[in-house]
Amino acid sequence: MKRLLATLALTFAASAVSAADLITYDTEQSFDDVTFGLENAILDAGLVIDHVSHTGDMLERTKGDVGSDVTLFLNADVYSFCSAKVSREVMEADPMNIVFCPYTIFVMVRPDRPDVTTIGFRTFPDGAMKSVEALLNGISKTAIGLD
Repeated sequence: MKRLLATLALTFAASAVSAADLITYDTEQSFDDVTFGLENAILDAGLVIDHVSHTGDMLERTKGDVGSDVTLFLNADVYSFCSAKVSREVMEADPMNIVFCPYTIFVMVRPDRPDVTTIGFRTFPDGAMKSVEALLNGISKTAIGLD
């Protein structure tokens, strides 16, 4: 029963994110240039990339297996990382902020806009988590040269 409730909670949380809950930046830079910039921005902030999810590749590879022929992304990766300093601050403010860790930034190129690369992340609740939002915003802007 606990597992079912946890699955339902995760499903609801994942579906609750809308475009209004995102901060995104579009650039004419290539996907490779933006991901290179993002990797450097994360490392330059003294952080370690925990994982890169190649979401676009997975969705393209499995589209036929799930009965689809739709290409969602030409490229799409999600970078996961954490900050010991910022995470400690937000979790000391409220231990339940653990739900937001690790932090993620996505980079994508859609088929309908092949010359536009989008970088972005989800927004966070008011209070302590706004420091995480500021961190992700700074990293994203640095990645595409807007800093």
